[in-house]
Amino acid sequence: MYVIVEINGQQFKAEQGKKLFVHHIQNAESGAVVEFEKVLLVDNNGAVTVGLPTVEGAKVVCEVLSPLVKGDKVLIFHKKRRKGHRKLNGHRQQFTEVSVKEIIA
Repeated sequence: MYVIVEINGQQFKAEQGKKLFVHHIQNAESGAVVEFEKVLLVDNNGAVTVGLPTVEGAKVVCEVLSPLVKGDKVLIFHKKRRKGHRKLNGHRQQFTEVSVKEIIA
């Protein structure tokens, strides 16, 4: 059984016991239980239910493993040829690691 759930504007395929790295959740503490109710699709062993826009009564219960995980550094380099213009920026995205404990369909 798996579901497609929307978390902070992104869609994830969630299965029980799977770990997800989602965009940083404010005020999340390690060990806290978080529920996500924007379930877009439910696949229960071949019986697919598609929501309009969400599936009624379905939710995903997750536990926060790590409230702040930094992703890999992404370097952004701008250059204009023959002008001597070069600029280098860096960015590290912040994530929250959650583990799917239960799927209620």
